[in-house]
Amino acid sequence: MKTTEPPAPVPAESGTAVAKAGPPSGAAPRKAKEGGVLNAFSHGILIIWAIMVVMPLVWAVMTSFKSDGAIFGSPWALPDKLHFDNWARAWTDAHMSDYFLNTVLVVGGSLIGTLVLGSMAAYVLARFDFPGNRFIYYLFVGGMSFPVMLALVPLFYVVNNMGLLNTIHGLILVYIAYSLPFTVFFLTAFFRTLPASVAEAAFVDGASHTRTFFQIMLPMAKPGLISVGIFNFLGQWNQYMLPTVLNTDPDKHVLTQGLVQLAVSQGYKGDWSGLFAGLVMAMLPVLAAYIIFQRQVVQGLTAGALK
Repeated sequence: MKTTEPPAPVPAESGTAVAKAGPPSGAAPRKAKEGGVLNAFSHGILIIWAIMVVMPLVWAVMTSFKSDGAIFGSPWALPDKLHFDNWARAWTDAHMSDYFLNTVLVVGGSLIGTLVLGSMAAYVLARFDFPGNRFIYYLFVGGMSFPVMLALVPLFYVVNNMGLLNTIHGLILVYIAYSLPFTVFFLTAFFRTLPASVAEAAFVDGASHTRTFFQIMLPMAKPGLISVGIFNFLGQWNQYMLPTVLNTDPDKHVLTQGLVQLAVSQGYKGDWSGLFAGLVMAMLPVLAAYIIFQRQVVQGLTAGALK
């Protein structure tokens, strides 16, 4: 029986290249072109958004150094000279210094209280399993969805019955209660991303729960604390509704109330240059806080994204 052998492979000639299968030659340039169009579109949107955000701030700062006549005569022009007396008048005559001090006391006290109490509650909810854990957690989450406007009337009577109406410490307690739900919600998720082995090693070494929390876990949660602290600082610094209802004493007004008082106190003769100077005074601490801690804010928001 005659067997047939397979034909021997034909050797490739020297100098010839073997063609390899691959995508069409026009695919890569097409993808690069589409990516370039998408990048240009996204960068254009970001530039437009940046202009929309930055321009009002720049215009407010520029207007704070103008006279009242220049504000209405040439609102978009640069000031002919810098009127620093606008800032001095707003700081002294309009009592912005007193409003600024009251705001620093209220926001500083409430921010410290919110971070301490919120971090302690979030650590317990994130690390310890006990009956009612999820129920308490969802109570805090539900507090985020409760409109503060619905609580203004009963809150007024509660604060009044406790003798805390028109007081700095009363406003601090209300701010803490107002900010705790979001703080606990944010930090609970953050504490769950921290390694449990570090706390277990501290327990093996004889550390108590209190020492483990304040000396080990809390420093590890610094990015999350800074992030939620910035958000609370923004909300509490710009809060107007709560102090308007609970703080009617003119000597204890905060900055938001002071700006409104500055706008309406002159009647038909408004001190617009002083008003813009006061507005910039109220705006600068928020911008400074975010510029200083912007890296920590990003770290805190993205800490749980990657393991």
